[in-house]
Amino acid sequence: MKRKHDKIALGGGCHWCTEAVFQSLKGVSKVLQGYVASKGEDHNFSEAVIVHFYPEEISLHTLVEIHLYTHKSTEAHTMRKKYRSAIYFYTQQQHIEVLDILQKLQIDFKKPLVTKAYPFVAFKPSREAITNYYYTNPQRPFCQNFITPKLLLLLKHFSKNVHPQKRELLPPIPHKNSP
Repeated sequence: MKRKHDKIALGGGCHWCTEAVFQSLKGVSKVLQGYVASKGEDHNFSEAVIVHFYPEEISLHTLVEIHLYTHKSTEAHTMRKKYRSAIYFYTQQQHIEVLDILQKLQIDFKKPLVTKAYPFVAFKPSREAITNYYYTNPQRPFCQNFITPKLLLLLKHFSKNVHPQKRELLPPIPHKNSP
């Protein structure tokens, strides 16, 4: 019997960071890094990933929650055109579900979420040379300075969702008394 498979596109920060976070999760079968476009004033491409997942292993709610916590989802900074804080839905049902999830999760944040739900329109993949960026060389300075802290946050708050094979590749969570 074939398992049910779904996908959602997510944007928020650098697609290298977003890619590494979602590649680390149980229930995620594939993460495509690149640029996503929507409609209207948000028709321009913005850095994002497409996450292919198995809903019986990881819910859309959990994916959205992780997304909100692993990027600056309450900050309307000047780079939001390049790094749109977004959840790109593929179906009307997914749109309804995403809006409900965002409304429910808002209470967990002190400031209003800037993350919006947009219809998915188009995708341009990144050059192959920069995909799987973190897991091909986690020692790169960019990985150490920007991606590793997000992965440590993932381990600290969502450890039950981290894939065991990826957990082995991640640095240990520092203890409060560590230098």
